[in-house]
This record gives sequence, C-alpha cells and structure tokens, in this order.
Amino acid sequence: MHPAFSVVFFTTATGAGYGLLALLGVLGGFQIIPADFWLGFIGMGLALGLIVAGLLSSTGHLGRPERAWRAFSQWRSSWLSREGVASVITFIPAGLFGIGWIFFGKTDGWVGIAGSLAAIGAIITVCTTGMIYASLKPIAQWHSRFTLPGYLIFSAMTGSVLLNALLQGFALGSKVQLAACLLLTLFGWSWKLATWRYNDRLEISTTANTATGLAGGTVRSLEWPHTEENYLLKEMGFRIARKHGARLRQITQALAFALPVVLLAIGLALPWPLAALLSVLAAIVQFAGMLVERWLFFAEAKHTVTLYYGR
Repeated sequence: MHPAFSVVFFTTATGAGYGLLALLGVLGGFQIIPADFWLGFIGMGLALGLIVAGLLSSTGHLGRPERAWRAFSQWRSSWLSREGVASVITFIPAGLFGIGWIFFGKTDGWVGIAGSLAAIGAIITVCTTGMIYASLKPIAQWHSRFTLPGYLIFSAMTGSVLLNALLQGFALGSKVQLAACLLLTLFGWSWKLATWRYNDRLEISTTANTATGLAGGTVRSLEWPHTEENYLLKEMGFRIARKHGARLRQITQALAFALPVVLLAIGLALPWPLAALLSVLAAIVQFAGMLVERWLFFAEAKHTVTLYYGR
C-alpha cells in the first residue's frame, strides 16, 4: 500500500494521544497523580493536541476534504465511520475532565467520572482505528490477529512514555512508572517482532487462478489493462525494495524500542533532573521511531488487486 504521510502521522499521533488521554483519565480520576494546574494544562493539551493534529492530518489524504463529514453517516457498516463517531464522542468527557482539572483544580467526583469515560472512549476509538485495517480481507498482512492488539499495545506504550516524560518534568515521576514504561516498550518490541515474523512467513492463498476460477494451468496476463499508472497502482501497487525494508526495520527497532529502553533503563539509576531529561528524550525518539514503523505498516502490505497486474 502507498504510505501517505498524512495517514502515517494520523495513526502515530492519535495512537500516542489517546494512550496519554486514557492514562491521564484513569490516574487522574483515581487521584493517583495530583490535580496540579500546569500538569493538567500541559498533559491534556498534549493529549488533545496530538489527537486533533492527527485527525486534521488524515483529511489531507482525501480528494474532497470538505466532504469528510459524510463519513459519519456510515457508522452501521464502516469502521472508518465508527472511528469518526467515537473520536467526536470522546471529546465530550475529555473536555469536561480537562475543564474540571484545569479550572476547578479537582479530579474527583464528576471530574473523575468524566476522566474514566474519556479513557473508555479513547480505548474504543483506538480499537475502531485498528479494525479499519484488521477488517480488510484483501490485505492479508492486516487481516490477522496481530493488527488490533498491536494498535492497543503501541497506544499504551507511547502514551505511557509520554506520561512518564510529563511526570518526570514536574518531578512527580517514580521508579515504578519508569519500570512500567520500560516493560511496555519491551512488550511492544516483542509484539512487533512477532508480527514481522508472521507476515514474512505468510502464505497468501489467493492467486490469479483462484481469482478467476480457472484451473488446469497457470493464469497470466498477456498485457496490462492500461498504458499509464492509475489510482489502483498508486495506492495499492506500491512496492518497497527488500534491502530498504530491512534497513527501515532496523531503524524502527532502534528508535521506537531499543533506544527508549536504554534511555529509560539509565533513567532508573539517575537522580531527578537527569532522569527527566532522558525521559523526554525517550518520548521524542520513540515517536520518531513509530512514524517509521507506521510507514512500514503501509508499505509492506500487499493488496490482492495487484494480481490484476500480474504481481
């Protein structure tokens, strides 16, 4: 598939934003973190800012962005529409939670309930995003048991690393939180490796023979159906060289997983100012790595429509 940067940024930013929002809603709602004004202002601003930036960037892939609102009407059958509805609904409790925390200085009572509802909405929205891709049967790399859990795992991973950087910056972090981020990053790394291993060994049963229903020989195309590149080839016929894919996988592992693990592990042994600096650096590096990981997620996917072109 063609990895459009607007969609790559959308899935990365909203995943991290919803992960951070869910953690703020739960930890704030149960008074595990203090109802500090600046913590709430920067934390909610960062979470909602990432979500809004991601949602706005997704419209850049639309031919007619002004018609994006029509997608909301197909929620009965479309996961894309359900994602849009869920994202809008989540803004209601998230907004109430942010208002209660920032302007009233409280995260208990009705504010805590709003935080819990925002966390639930964030999880549901991430699930709908994952199902957009997991429900596509023509793309075997996405239509697997790894896709939906992967979205949830990476959202929790990036959200926790962002929250850790935020808390460390306010000198509110703890060794337990740092260790939790470390374990989540290691878990996300192992899940990504397992996904790649599954996709590399994947045997796609659909061939030109099964697609046409013809047997007794090998079906092949004598000539292309058209002389110039069209929408299908541009969006679904994208190909990445094996050596480039291998190099990008190494970059993904280094930036999204290995380097953050090293930085967080070192932060466990250092005092506050240095631990905070390393935590912020780990969050920045991991976000950059996840952009590469999402790019590969699209670039390595193969649509069965390419059989029409003899691929």
